Amino acid sequence: MRVRVDGEERIAEEGQTVAAVLLAAGRDSWRTTRFGGRPRGLFCGIGVCFDCLVVVNGVPDVRACLRPVAEGDDIRSQDGAEVPS
Repeated sequence: MRVRVDGEERIAEEGQTVAAVLLAAGRDSWRTTRFGGRPRGLFCGIGVCFDCLVVVNGVPDVRACLRPVAEGDDIRSQDGAEVPS
């Protein structure tokens, strides 16, 4: 299936999580902390730490390690705390 990651088209396999797609694309961080702008990515992989937050289809604070990708998803990096669009 086709998804977009920060504006670039990527191919994803059915059943992959957003985090798996990002890691397969060579990305190890995809958000910054609210204070200090430090990079974050996958840490615990089970949805507990909230380090892997991304914006999916305009919805912020999606845990990339838990969210399966869907055809046409628009995934983008999250900078700090974002307000839903």
